[in-house]
Amino acid sequence: MGIETRIRVYREVVEKWFRGLYHGMVSHPAYEKIENAAEDSEDAFLLACFPDAFGIPSPVAYYTAELLPYLAEEFGQWERRMWDRESTLERKGKQYHF
Repeated sequence: MGIETRIRVYREVVEKWFRGLYHGMVSHPAYEKIENAAEDSEDAFLLACFPDAFGIPSPVAYYTAELLPYLAEEFGQWERRMWDRESTLERKGKQYHF
């Protein structure tokens, strides 16, 4: 086996590996489900920390205000996403194709 054949075989193996990596990270259908689940858990965490942003009184608001400097970048995006978001029932229904 010559060097040219070995290089070609190596390139085919690497190309196949990268194609699988790309498929698993970006184009696989489960990627969207994982992304939605992560977004849901992040939304639940931020809603538990800052319910007063939506008029829900919270006795721990004083303590969670200390987190605001660390979450300031995400807070504006989250608040916009929560106001524009469809109902949770609709979102979960889409997840299970109802």
